[in-house]
Amino acid sequence: MNDAPQEIQLQGRRVLVTGAARGLGEAFARALIAAGAQVVVSDVLHQRGKALAGLLGERATYVPMDLSDAASIQDGVAAAAAAMGGLDGLINNAAITNSGGRNMDQIDASTWDRVMAVNVRGTWLATVAATPHLAASGSGRVVNLASDTALWGAPRLLAYVASKGAVIAMTRSMARELGPQGITVNAIAPGLTLVEATEYVPEERHDYYLKGRAVPRAQVPEDVTSAALFLMTRGSGFITGQLLPVNGGFVMQ
Repeated sequence: MNDAPQEIQLQGRRVLVTGAARGLGEAFARALIAAGAQVVVSDVLHQRGKALAGLLGERATYVPMDLSDAASIQDGVAAAAAAMGGLDGLINNAAITNSGGRNMDQIDASTWDRVMAVNVRGTWLATVAATPHLAASGSGRVVNLASDTALWGAPRLLAYVASKGAVIAMTRSMARELGPQGITVNAIAPGLTLVEATEYVPEERHDYYLKGRAVPRAQVPEDVTSAALFLMTRGSGFITGQLLPVNGGFVMQ
């Protein structure tokens, strides 16, 4: 994976990334370290998370966190802030799909509830737990990972699409609630990105994206990390409540 762009510098910034043991979350963690930040890698994949933190060096720490468990979220955020001596940024990256390839009448209620518990409730609770630490920073930043599937209405993915639509809506309400505390909240909506979590996606869906993008190539994690890193900077402090599609122009707003 490429290092962070030289123009984005995050020395002294302390950032918690959820779901950071692999895929896009791992890319965020690597890019943050390259930009000079301290990073807490959190995940339910404990061995992978610990291994990644070890590879990233002394500015990285692993903290276990299960976004389906409210107590785990509270404990994980507290441990992350303690490990770094505070918290300047939170990237709410962790999510599950679980409904890919199924029509809406093929999704059972337990699957729906599980997706909502992790992707929506988990994002909410992680942000709530992080708020006092972000407020103490004086320039707290939250980046929520949405998805462009919620913008174009991807079929056969309903639970995930609905959850990401909720993340977009929550981002705007969170921005208004947390703005008075100096905390910005924005969302990034990536397109179909080549990571481990999307290996199950059929080739025809990849082709559909490729043909529909204004920039006609595959999307890779580095296409997304720079946007997130910019939103972690102190200089982004007057941008809040916004949704940034990062998808090569597949969806334009």
